[in-house]
Order: sequence, then C-alpha cells, then structure tokens
Amino acid sequence: MVALQLQWRLLKQSHSEPSMSIRKNQLEANKLQKRLRRNVGKAIADYNMIEEGDRIMVCLSGGKDSYAMLDILMNLQASAPIKFELVAVNLDQKQPGFPEHVLPAYLDGLGIEYHILEKDTYSIVTSKVPEGKTYCSLCSRLRRGTLYGFAEQIGCTKVALGHHRDDIVETLFLNMFYQAKLKAMPPKLLSDDKKNIVIRPLAYCREDDLVALAELKQFPIIPCNLCGSQDGLQRNVVKEMLVQWDRQFPGRVESIFSAVQNVVPSQLADTNLFDFETLQLEREEGLSAQIRAINL
Repeated sequence: MVALQLQWRLLKQSHSEPSMSIRKNQLEANKLQKRLRRNVGKAIADYNMIEEGDRIMVCLSGGKDSYAMLDILMNLQASAPIKFELVAVNLDQKQPGFPEHVLPAYLDGLGIEYHILEKDTYSIVTSKVPEGKTYCSLCSRLRRGTLYGFAEQIGCTKVALGHHRDDIVETLFLNMFYQAKLKAMPPKLLSDDKKNIVIRPLAYCREDDLVALAELKQFPIIPCNLCGSQDGLQRNVVKEMLVQWDRQFPGRVESIFSAVQNVVPSQLADTNLFDFETLQLEREEGLSAQIRAINL
C-alpha cells in the first residue's frame, strides 16, 4: 500500500513539474511584454511622440531592436485611443551576403505596409573610409539621408528609430570621451532641415529586455556585416564599461539615464545655456544693513 502511494505521488509530481515550469515561463513572458509596452507607452506620452493621424515610418534594420519596436507599436496601435498608421521601411545597403528574402517574408506575414529601399551605400562607405577606421559615422549619415528623404516622399509625419535606453547612455559617454560634448540621443528630434521629426519609442527600454523579447518572439535576426564585423569599436568599449559598472553597482545605468532627464544648466559651465556673465546679487537693503550692524 505504501509503495502504491509513493508511486502515485511520484507520478503526480512528474506531471505537475513540467506544467508548473510552463506556467512560470508564460508568466515571465507576459510580464516582459507588459513592461516593454508600458515603457514604450510612457515614452510616447512623455514626449508626445505620436499624434492623431500620424503616419509613422518604422525603420527596420533586421536587428532585435527594430523588430521589437515594430512589434510593440503594432500592439499599441490596436488599442490606442488615437488613430495612426505604421509603415515598415528597410534600407538594403547592398552588403555582401545580405539575405534579401528574410524581411519581406516576415513583413508579408504581418500584413503591414512596407517598402524595401535599395541603395548601395556599402560601396561608398568601404571606398571612402580609410583602412582601420570605423564605418559607423559615414554609414549612419548616408542611411539617415536616404530614409529622411523617403519619409517625406511617402507622406510620413514621423520617423521611428529603434534606439533604446542603453544606446542613449552609451552615446552620452561616447560624445564626452571622444567629442568633448555633453549630448546623447533625444527621444524626439526635429531634423536639421526641419523636414522630419525623429522619435525613439524604445527610449525607456533596457537592452536585456529587448534581447529577451527577441528570443521569445523568435525574430529572424539579420546581423550587420558592415560595422558589426569591425573590432575595437569605441561603442563596444563604452558598452563594456557600462556593463561592468551596472554589474558592480546595479541600477547605475538607469541612474545615468535619469540624469539625462534632469539637467541643471546653472550647475554646468556652458555660457550658451546659462548667463553666468550678468549674475547679480539680490539682497534687501534693510537686511544688509542689519547684517552689517551685527558684524560691527
């Protein structure tokens, strides 16, 4: 009898453990998606990124971040109190070995309007950049110019880029270390020619959350074989520094990002942001006389 009871308990345990594991994984997946949706929704609200009637060009590179951005925006679009359109756009830069079929197949499955632009910026970058130098700066400028022009052509009112919180913090340090400037990536930006508004809906999202979402959703990731193939990139050095800081002092990257949102110009040293030259004392004459009398 005891042996039968033991066998029954073991049988129940063997059936319940996988079930509990599945439920736990589902719970974590739901929490992840809710957290990302909440963070994107808050960023959109804080910076008024999306307005009624907007037609938003979602720049899709084939990396985890842009896939996540499109996925979350489509999810929010279904329940948003305002109406807006999403148009996915990929720039095929003609990098050798780029799998041209992957993105169209994925986007066809979503049923979303999309465009694949073909422009051989790869040859331009590799011919213009000296050996040993990084491609990122020139590649980014060429890509931006092409995408901005196309956004205007197809009537898009906003251009959405997939930069996340960690990208913004990394850029802050890159500009400080290598450009001697205190600037990062703003969540919302008016282009220099005033013809495009750029938004970064993932501005409040952590990179590790986006990695987890990519694994959960099984996005068909396309690696970058241009800048991604170069060793010793400055951004990689800064990224590793921040990873070590956050490992040693959890929450440090989040604190740095919060600092970007809480700037006090009078406590810095930029004379263009704060008028140090004309600072004047503001004292009441009566109070000053009392103080002099006390000192005497």
